[in-house]
Amino acid sequence: MIRTILIDDEPLARDVVKFYLSEHKEIEIVAECCDGFEGLKAITQHKPDLIFLDIQMPKISGFEMLELVEDKPAVIFTTAFDEYAIKAFEVNAVDYLLKPIDKLRFDAAIKKLPSRLNQTENTEAVLDAAARSPAQNNRVVVKKDGIIKIIPVADINYLEADDDYVKLSTSEGAFYKNKTMAFFEQTLDSGQFIRIHRSYIINLAQVTKIELKEKDSYVVLLKSDIWLPVSKTGYVKLKAALGL
Repeated sequence: MIRTILIDDEPLARDVVKFYLSEHKEIEIVAECCDGFEGLKAITQHKPDLIFLDIQMPKISGFEMLELVEDKPAVIFTTAFDEYAIKAFEVNAVDYLLKPIDKLRFDAAIKKLPSRLNQTENTEAVLDAAARSPAQNNRVVVKKDGIIKIIPVADINYLEADDDYVKLSTSEGAFYKNKTMAFFEQTLDSGQFIRIHRSYIINLAQVTKIELKEKDSYVVLLKSDIWLPVSKTGYVKLKAALGL
């Protein structure tokens, strides 16, 4: 049996999937969820083989929810519109269903399952592509102590490399995201965030002072009274961003 969870804020959409699944006895529905918070909890509890996941949902999107799942199941995304996501799915061979869902298209997706179960690398590629969309880069969703936190990027004072994670420093404390500094450098607004050092990206709105520490070596002071090192390359970029 393939154990699955339906995660969609539209009851009618879940009903359609349930109706189509009634002809596929090899698939068992173990839970239904109406948002990403419920979905994350259900995935942790049931550890399904497959999920049907809506993209546009209240609170957090399907992409943001999936980023927080540690052991990712196979995913069939469902969406009413999301052109950038569809392109990512086509490239990375993760299936998707456009709403209203056509039964023949649904059955074709199910036929692909045996060869696609447990291929989490495809899901990671889709998430990486989706996160680079303008629709996804105005906030960062993290999980800390079992609690999901939505951080507007404007609230980030600076980002710091920390082994396999990036530490996001905010007025509410530090949060960690399993991404790379290069990822954030590429996705954050370059007019607002500048990489001043291999280990640091700063929010320009937080800068209060730049000082020469020693020959060709600078440091920057943020409003939070934090001093950070600035590399030679970072100094050039920082000066240009500040119009100096």
